[in-house]
Amino acid sequence: MKRPKLKKASKRMTCHKRYKIQKKVREHHRKLRKEAKKRGHKKPRKDPGVPNSAPFKEALLREAELRKQQLEELKQQQKLDRQKEQEKKRKCEASLDVEPSVKEEFGQRKAKKAKLAKQNPKKLYCQELKKVIEASDVVLEVLDARDPLGCRCPQVEKAIVQGGQKRLVLVLNKSDLVPKENLENWVNYLKKELPTVVFRASTNLKNKKNFNVKVRRNIPFKSEICVGKEGLWKLLRDFQEIYGKAIQVGVIGFPNVGKSSLINCLKQEQICNVGVSMGLTRSMQVVPLDKQITIIDSPSFIVSPLNSPAALALRSPASIEVLRPVEAASAILSQADTRQVVLKFTVPDFKNSSEFFTLLAQRRGLHQKGGSPNVEGAAKLLWSQWTGGSLGYYCHPPPSWTLSPHFNENIVTDMKLGLNLEELEKNNAHSIQAIRGPHLASSILFQSSGLTNGITEEEDIVEELPKQKERKQEEKEDLEDINNDQESVEEAEVIKKKQQKNPLTFLFSNTDEQSAQSSVLDRISEEEDDAYNFSTDYV
Repeated sequence: MKRPKLKKASKRMTCHKRYKIQKKVREHHRKLRKEAKKRGHKKPRKDPGVPNSAPFKEALLREAELRKQQLEELKQQQKLDRQKEQEKKRKCEASLDVEPSVKEEFGQRKAKKAKLAKQNPKKLYCQELKKVIEASDVVLEVLDARDPLGCRCPQVEKAIVQGGQKRLVLVLNKSDLVPKENLENWVNYLKKELPTVVFRASTNLKNKKNFNVKVRRNIPFKSEICVGKEGLWKLLRDFQEIYGKAIQVGVIGFPNVGKSSLINCLKQEQICNVGVSMGLTRSMQVVPLDKQITIIDSPSFIVSPLNSPAALALRSPASIEVLRPVEAASAILSQADTRQVVLKFTVPDFKNSSEFFTLLAQRRGLHQKGGSPNVEGAAKLLWSQWTGGSLGYYCHPPPSWTLSPHFNENIVTDMKLGLNLEELEKNNAHSIQAIRGPHLASSILFQSSGLTNGITEEEDIVEELPKQKERKQEEKEDLEDINNDQESVEEAEVIKKKQQKNPLTFLFSNTDEQSAQSSVLDRISEEEDDAYNFSTDYV
């Protein structure tokens, strides 16, 4: 006789399966107990109380009751004090309604803060720079020794000359990244126009506060000894004697030339913020060196958009102007010696900048999803090394010296009046000998684009934020469309290849795959009742 079908599925199982489930449950509970121990969540122990055998049990219980009463009284007093404070605040607000002048001042302060937040950062930089130039008697224009002419701004120098009896001094910083011969040539070229000082800032300084400072690992360049500090101090002392009073010294320059690090070296403390990223200093900062000399740190110059693309790439801080890394890096690469670039980055010969970035990405292991080289990452790497303090490159000074158009002979003589130039030359020669510069073979030759134009007036700054946003959105949409098109093209090519090999097998293979998938699904649906997943936790 045929056995009738049961309405409900049987709960019987093999002993092996049951024991395995029990084992899995025990392991799960053990895991939960371990996690609870790690967290520190333990059962609260009950207070056992005072045992009957303890002496003076009644006295201890009375003391405990008195403490409870005192705590309750303190809580009530605190509540009363809070109520009184709230009443006082209400009375003050009522009095403010009577005095509208206080409210107006408060509203004006809020409005000023809102305006500063909404204002373009470039305009704020211009305002702070003007304040520094007006307040200072002596101005130190810090130049990067790798490209001194490209770090000079004629508009700012003209504003300093027109500001009255102010002295301008050129400071060649990062002089250890340039060969000694090239450094001497630049000093001889620049000293004909303005007094120049050779300097190498030290980054290994004690912090103003006593606590330990976490040093970033990604700092590529770290010099322990400061060179040229004594010569600069003597020059500032000479200026103080000429003026016959306490002087204020302003430090100006393009971003990432080492303005803040120069001040830290003179003060021998890490007072100003210093870092690899550009545009860290955003407001003027007054630092007293001694009773007679105070130094003022200033934000960087704003680069005019009319400059060459290489100058924009080197002198524009990333925090102020949004740059396209591939365009910026390719503009820098176009003015560098290709043979020396190949030797420095250990990359094979390349025809154009895009090929160089692909080779550099492969060399440094910069890859995107799918294994394609990250060209944009390689461009950012080159740009950060070129603007930072790790890469050694140099520029030749012009073959013939010509006076700058914003200066004349009278201004040049006035700038050097009362200074001991012979002593300054000796100090520069001593500092050049003390610096251990790179060899010509290991550094890269770079073609300077000349003086870099800057913006000193707020009216000249053009707000391009909405346009930049639109461009970014358009670029993102274009990239998405390109990626989708590439994926569809790749799929079509694969299908065509299969069809070209054997069209009949291609058709039958698709039908076989569909039938196989349907049979697998049927099997899964039949075996769902008896299946047990041991990878999951069961309680």
